[in-house]
Amino acid sequence: MLKSRLRITPTWLFRNENDELLDPIVFALLESIHDSGKLTQAAKKADISYRHAWNLLTRGEQFFGMPMVQMRKGHGTRLSPLGEQLLWSEQRLRARLEPQLDSMASELNHQLQQLLEGAHPVLRLHASHGYAVALLAELPGELNLRYCNPLEALSALNRGDCDLASFHVPTFPPLAERVMAVYQAQLAERDLRVIRFVTRRQGLILRADTRERVQGLADLTRPGIRFINRDEHSGTRVLFNLLLEEQHIDGTHIVNAAQEEFTHTAVAAYVAAGMADVGFGVEAAAAQFGLEFISLATEHYLLICHEAQLRQPNVRQLLQAMTSDAFLADIDKLAGYAPDKCGEICTFDELLKDSGD
Repeated sequence: MLKSRLRITPTWLFRNENDELLDPIVFALLESIHDSGKLTQAAKKADISYRHAWNLLTRGEQFFGMPMVQMRKGHGTRLSPLGEQLLWSEQRLRARLEPQLDSMASELNHQLQQLLEGAHPVLRLHASHGYAVALLAELPGELNLRYCNPLEALSALNRGDCDLASFHVPTFPPLAERVMAVYQAQLAERDLRVIRFVTRRQGLILRADTRERVQGLADLTRPGIRFINRDEHSGTRVLFNLLLEEQHIDGTHIVNAAQEEFTHTAVAAYVAAGMADVGFGVEAAAAQFGLEFISLATEHYLLICHEAQLRQPNVRQLLQAMTSDAFLADIDKLAGYAPDKCGEICTFDELLKDSGD
């Protein structure tokens, strides 16, 4: 078994006309300054000396021709407009690319594992992007986690290209049945079994200065409200469209509804950067960027597999690990998430009946 897992982390690299490189650690420093407002604390959090931090800021001002921070005696340190723009650009980069890079890293770890003598079978999970599912990769055993939309995940499961697929449906049975109808062809296999995992809250992600103007879905059509949508093939987009239908809201009247991001994190980063006033996604993404959240639906986030796969040793190992106190405690730390009879096996009919009770 691999003693260390490889990770791929995206970052900006800035070079000037003299081919001089600005140290990427400056982004960690800017983020820490944004959070603490004190250069001494920011340097410590970025794991660099105060002198190094000061030199980075001086170097950055020379590099761009304008300061990245504003320092006032007695008022601490705050980011300048340039610093804010750089920070949000880097955070949006990570939000957009990290799920894909995590998938690539998981695949590479899988390939390296196969090279090792006596390598253990790797469990293949194709899943929608989410915060709780990422925790599964930290459990004992080898898990190859690939992010994709529900249609891709369920199709891969039916082709035998993965062992587990994620699927999320509202806890409200009538709405859950409408979501399941969208994926009727992919859910037609009679031997599919549901592994219960977590519930999560989905809703509107917005800044505090937008809260007075947006109280619910109907306000998205108000003049001047800029919206950032999820991609049209995501399960979250399916849920959002159904919620609009329930309230008889015409999505074409929402400004910028055609503008899309591919993850919850990217939607929240887009709003936090001031590029949109409101988006739709999970509460954990709003909490990550210190944004407001209006809950509109609670979902079951599930794992799906064929019944025979439940007898695989690596699946049994995963189910056991999902019930551990430490793992359940990690889920509880995620805003808007809660354990949902983790590791319990059922059918869709049983799940819907339990949700309706």
